[in-house]
Amino acid sequence: MTASYAAVFKRPLTPSPSSSSSLLPTTSSPLSSFLLRGRSPAFVSFSASSSSLPWPRGLGFSARRCVAASASGSFEQDRLGDDAFLRDQEVQERKVDLMKILKGANSIIPHIVLGSTVLALAYPPSFTWFTNRYYAPALGFLMFAVGVNSSPKDFIEAIRRPDAIAAGYVGQFVIKPLLGFLFGTIAVSTFNLPTSLGAGIMLVSCVSGAQLSNYATYLTDPPLAPLSIMMTSLSTATAVFVTPTLSFLLIGKKLPVDVKGMMSSIMQIVVAPIAAGLLLNRSLPSLCAAIQPFLPPLSVFVTALCVGAPLAINIKAIMSPFGIAIVLLLLGFHSAAFIAGYILTGLCFHKVADVKALQRTMCFETGMQSSLLALALANKFFQDPLVGVPPAISVVLMSLMAFGLVMIWSKKKDELPSD
Repeated sequence: MTASYAAVFKRPLTPSPSSSSSLLPTTSSPLSSFLLRGRSPAFVSFSASSSSLPWPRGLGFSARRCVAASASGSFEQDRLGDDAFLRDQEVQERKVDLMKILKGANSIIPHIVLGSTVLALAYPPSFTWFTNRYYAPALGFLMFAVGVNSSPKDFIEAIRRPDAIAAGYVGQFVIKPLLGFLFGTIAVSTFNLPTSLGAGIMLVSCVSGAQLSNYATYLTDPPLAPLSIMMTSLSTATAVFVTPTLSFLLIGKKLPVDVKGMMSSIMQIVVAPIAAGLLLNRSLPSLCAAIQPFLPPLSVFVTALCVGAPLAINIKAIMSPFGIAIVLLLLGFHSAAFIAGYILTGLCFHKVADVKALQRTMCFETGMQSSLLALALANKFFQDPLVGVPPAISVVLMSLMAFGLVMIWSKKKDELPSD
């Protein structure tokens, strides 16, 4: 028996040219039956592909069936896998499309602002419910959206640009008051409007920057949004001293300003919401990523309310006989401020790498004032109600102009070839 096994295992692995014997023992041998039973189906199906080797009757057919069944199963698994992949891909594309729509909601802000203006004029009750008490939380939400999309590093970088912050401050409390005095004087001397309307234009130029300028900067140049926030915060913090002084110099009446109330307003509208957004971004990034796509459409809605409400509430003053003249004067006033901020920044910072972005930021910062603060001061400290007409119109005009610039500049940036 030992010799028989030795003879079998000493056979060559390839058939001899002079012999037609198989690599396997014949089926009549007990040993061959043992070896055939011991072979795996995979080995048999592979070996059956060679037609030069003799096989026992029926074994080649079984092997071919095994190969066909294996191939059929493989193709079925591939088909099912492809279908699952396509379904997953469709779901992912739908998610991407939805996220793209939500994140792109900011691009329609100018259209929404224009629509809210028309709606406020046509049907004021649609916005009159949004009274002044809701305005601070609304602006706070916009600042929260900026904070969520920023980081502490961005604000540190902003602090390292004191020259830009100083330029923004000059634009707010030097250039803008001079333009306000010029257009206020024109209103009285050229258009023969009541003195109180000229005083209202001057009052608009004496207040601090508008928080909406921060949001406009965020929409066009997100990296410079912290710099815009620093400028607005500084002008708002010092407005408790500067605004009464400027109003006395330009109008001849020194307005008492609630220092405590203004500082509290800064904390509620600017500091606390931005700090909350930064903290959320740092401590809970997964939650922050989940809510980020929904912030743009909500911000668009809030912005529409902030623009339409003052217009609807002060509709009688705006539609007064002096309304069109005041609109034209304020249109020139804000246009001059936007242009001055843009051009002067280009002249002073022409060597800076991001000069174009800085020009846009300074344009918003100089062209937009806290007209609601001017409206509140006019209603509280002036007996003549006409003083409050220019601030009420200014809220709408500067918002339309600013977000119109947002649309133009954002479109131009999208058309630039990507590197």
